[in-house]
Amino acid sequence: MDFIRIIFSILLPPLGVFLQVGLGGAFWLNILLTLLGYIPGIVHAVWIIAKR
Repeated sequence: MDFIRIIFSILLPPLGVFLQVGLGGAFWLNILLTLLGYIPGIVHAVWIIAKR
């Protein structure tokens, strides 16, 4: 399942984080990072998924 989340994180970073943690603070932070730059959103999403 983590592989699928990582794929979603590369395509749409907030979706991968949402599948991992739901509507928590990490999700909103990831939306902000994705809006500021696509790459920071991807890095944060992969880090959240790999951490848990």
